[in-house]
Amino acid sequence: MAKFLRATNLQRFLFTGIGILLGVLSLLTPFWEVAEPASYVGGLLVWAAVLEILHGFKRAENQARFSAWISGAITLVIGVLMINALLFQHDALINFILFLFLFDAARYVYLFFKSKRKGIPGWRDLLPGIGNILVVAIIVLFKGKGLEWVVSLCGALRIFGMIYQLFTARLGTSQNIAEDIIENLGLKGNTELETLAKKLDKENQQSISVDKGWIITFLLVLFFVHLGRMGFDQSKIKILSPLVAVIGDMVIALIVAFGVIAPFRTLVRGVTGLFIRSLWKWVQKVPEQERRFFSLRTLATAWLTRELGVSISLRKSGYTLVNAFRSGLKIGLPFAALLAAIIPVLGMSWYFDTENWASGVWDGYASSRTEVWREAMTTATGEKVGANAFRLHPNGVTDTTDFSFVVIGDPGEGDASQLVLKDQILEVSNKPEVKFVVVSSDIVYPSGAMHDYERKFFMPFKGVKKPIYAIPGNHDWYDALEGFAATFYTPEAAKLAIKARVNSDLKLTTTTDKTIDRLITQAAFLRKEYQLPVGFQTAPFFQVSNDYFVFLTIDTGVLRRVDDLQLAWIKAVLEASKGKYVMAVLGHPFYAIGEYQGNMNPDFRALHELLREYKVPIIMAGDTHDLEYYKEPPQNNDNHTMYHFVNGGGGAYLSMGAAMAPADSRPTADWANYPAREPLIKKIDSLTPAWKYPAWIWLKKYNGYPFSAEWLSAAFDYNQAPFFQSFMEIKVERSHNRIRLIPYGIHGQLRWRDFEYGGSGKPTSEKEDNLAEWVLPMNP
Repeated sequence: MAKFLRATNLQRFLFTGIGILLGVLSLLTPFWEVAEPASYVGGLLVWAAVLEILHGFKRAENQARFSAWISGAITLVIGVLMINALLFQHDALINFILFLFLFDAARYVYLFFKSKRKGIPGWRDLLPGIGNILVVAIIVLFKGKGLEWVVSLCGALRIFGMIYQLFTARLGTSQNIAEDIIENLGLKGNTELETLAKKLDKENQQSISVDKGWIITFLLVLFFVHLGRMGFDQSKIKILSPLVAVIGDMVIALIVAFGVIAPFRTLVRGVTGLFIRSLWKWVQKVPEQERRFFSLRTLATAWLTRELGVSISLRKSGYTLVNAFRSGLKIGLPFAALLAAIIPVLGMSWYFDTENWASGVWDGYASSRTEVWREAMTTATGEKVGANAFRLHPNGVTDTTDFSFVVIGDPGEGDASQLVLKDQILEVSNKPEVKFVVVSSDIVYPSGAMHDYERKFFMPFKGVKKPIYAIPGNHDWYDALEGFAATFYTPEAAKLAIKARVNSDLKLTTTTDKTIDRLITQAAFLRKEYQLPVGFQTAPFFQVSNDYFVFLTIDTGVLRRVDDLQLAWIKAVLEASKGKYVMAVLGHPFYAIGEYQGNMNPDFRALHELLREYKVPIIMAGDTHDLEYYKEPPQNNDNHTMYHFVNGGGGAYLSMGAAMAPADSRPTADWANYPAREPLIKKIDSLTPAWKYPAWIWLKKYNGYPFSAEWLSAAFDYNQAPFFQSFMEIKVERSHNRIRLIPYGIHGQLRWRDFEYGGSGKPTSEKEDNLAEWVLPMNP
């Protein structure tokens, strides 16, 4: 008994200690430099939810277990919503979170009065209820103000409200499983059932070694399936990615087991408890030794015995983490494997395909290191910051002639949506007036690894004869820019840059000198084999300029930020370019999906203000996978108009945010987007299967409320015709004192009828059947 009490107390203090740590971390959020406070606190809430759900399995009482699961599920939903806050409708998200807190507060108040009616002290339920009410009050009172403090305090109150439950709940023990289950059935003292339960418990214990072998075999099969689909090239990203995918499969298995099957089973048992109790009593009317071998009682006994065995297995899983882990995998892995097999067919690969979950891991790591890596890599190449630094010199760009270039955004998925543009890219890029090609943002999905470059870059671009330059997107940074540097840098710069990145990480990496040489050799081999003119850069940003025009590229990394060195270079180039026409291409857009994106973080907004201060007229970016145009009018009487283009339709799955956004909600009066709403809806109407149609109606009719249409885009990623991918040609015509921006789709130059637009998004003089282009005056 003393041993049991010591173990129980240890568990109690362990769980509450972890909960207190999570609550304190939430409270400290405003004091730390956190790029996205809502996402950070959301992550803490997810961990708190997992803690509470696990603790629920340990509780001895049915009501306490069920309460923990409901509370944990609500906390989990709130956490996930906050992690993805940037992709959701802002007001709708806040209202939805408010509803969840109110629901949970009402639930706890109900439990308090229910306990009071039974004469049981209900403080354990009242305190979390009060905490939820306080959170609601804070959100309502400070809505739109002091985001960091509000998010921090609300998250902490939610977690601290959970802690009291963790500390005071009565825990069960594996020694009393049989007695607890029989008591919950209302059949305490039933000798036959208690004997049967103990027997089943013993059989469950004896099957552990068999279960372990089965689980290990299943996981190995999944690992080799992922390895075969994802590839293997000895780099750290390709060794770890299949492992991350398998870990994702395990997470899905545990979610299915403990987030779906176990709660559903508990709910059903709560409803059918009276029936099961009555059925046992009916079976036991005939003594066990007198029951016939074949009879209704025999069938009932077999079913009831199976149910009792499952109950024992699930209950036992809650008493130790090892048991929980094993039981969860045993129950959930078949469902996870089925999901892994069919999810690409379902068109929701970015949500539930665990092979793409690796991108989320690399995103979390790379986002904290990108600026450090970039500055170290750029410094190592030896080029000094100045107005003429990182300047490329494509043939044909002179001080006296007109020229053109092509910009292709977000191409690298290597599937039909990328390859369907190949003929148009070759035709336009190889025109005599086109002098170079730029690939902007996310050259290779999902993780920018060198292993994927042959299939997703060299092969699709084979046949382009003009120099190809690039700026990376967030996905290209997921392998610390190694694949990008090996491909687009000169071999000498690539070697220096990757070594500098390794040193910036204190050599805590699997990238060795041998690995670096292999990457550079592989890139050189592919350049030669595919005859692709690439490998001219010394940084992930560059400029192409002459006496009257400056093409400036800016790498905004993962979190829409630039490091100090790149910022100094941008300012130097802009200062020296006064009087010239400047066009800037960024990794992320300031306007996209029908919304202003500049407030994603203060540094990104400051970059927008800097470009406005220097009166940069054209801003282009990828990241969002479509074609959009916004005319930003003069601000604060500065008499400067900025023209923003989203040009990210080069091959990745199609973004739907702009096409689905209401026309009256656009951030500027003059706008246009491709594809237009109606052709897109027609395609999805024709391709969406019946089982997925309710989700499509939810998106089409209600814009996915409270989520954003953009967040739901991947659920309707159909890689078949009709396609709406696009890219742009930019004609710099000094002879006519103008810049022409020409959009292309899979059938050639787009026409105005292909667009949806408002204001002067389509010039009033243009007819629907006219070829689309934006013509902007250039005043040297």
